[in-house]
Amino acid sequence: MSALLELNNVTKVFSGARGRRIRAVDKVSFSMSEEKPQIISLVGESGSGKTTIARMILGLISPSEGDIYFSGKSIYSMDKGELKKYRKDVQAVFQDPYGIYNPFYRVDRVLEIPIRKFNLAKSKDDAQKLIHEALEAVGLRPKDVMGKYPHQLSGGERQRVMLSRLYLLKPKLIIADEPISMIDVALRALFLNILLDFKDKYGISCIFITHDLSSAYYLGEDLIILYKGRIVEKGKTNEILENPYHPYTKLLIKALLPPDPDKKILSSIESDIRLREDVSTYKEDSCLFVDRCPSSMSICREEIPPVIKINENHEVRCFLYYDKR
Repeated sequence: MSALLELNNVTKVFSGARGRRIRAVDKVSFSMSEEKPQIISLVGESGSGKTTIARMILGLISPSEGDIYFSGKSIYSMDKGELKKYRKDVQAVFQDPYGIYNPFYRVDRVLEIPIRKFNLAKSKDDAQKLIHEALEAVGLRPKDVMGKYPHQLSGGERQRVMLSRLYLLKPKLIIADEPISMIDVALRALFLNILLDFKDKYGISCIFITHDLSSAYYLGEDLIILYKGRIVEKGKTNEILENPYHPYTKLLIKALLPPDPDKKILSSIESDIRLREDVSTYKEDSCLFVDRCPSSMSICREEIPPVIKINENHEVRCFLYYDKR
């Protein structure tokens, strides 16, 4: 099965003050199918490398090691024409629904520019029809949006206008970086449903970046848990949430209150680890979670944990399961 997107041992190291090197992303590898649209949720605390991964996929920064392929082609070796197509095929929705708009222009401009740039309409009338169709596809009434300035819309409306822009472009992949964290709770499910509709109706895949496991659970499909730039667990969302293996995943789930009291997803998790514990030093050639882990062993401080395949849909990077390979 060919890959729409493939990250191959991608690492990003930033230079800090006094010569300090910060390994924001450490040998991350995963892929998305080209034949079947897919949603992958990247989950982790702040500083886990989620946004750095998104910026590399979008081509905003380059990896220090490894490569990123789109439809089999390295995005860093694309020529001008290939890069233009890539910019259309891979689109982003960012966290801040306020900062992405120019306050001096009406929101119409956000939709008119891609129509003009990518020749999506033959006339102004066709362009207006496309804009109206796109707004209605994300639950907005054109008369309530057209002609208004960004400050006249709510955060949820602004985010949905950005989704309507994606509807116009019909990209192959959406990078959604914490897109619902700054909109009303009542509108979050609506936003997530639009992403699901895009996948089911138009075949648009999505990388959904969040610190909130409940949003990942709502979207379902595939889940990647990140800690300090490393993938510690990945697989099918339901399987990981119902039967987590890595101690860090258990910590995240413990912090999540179940929406349905009859569901017992959290009942087997007993470790009580402080979310805000400050771990100032660690060895890169060890388990990065060792100082917070209730089950750490001496080997955890000496080697990087191997990837253990639990089954076809579930992998974990932890020495606890090393003998169960």
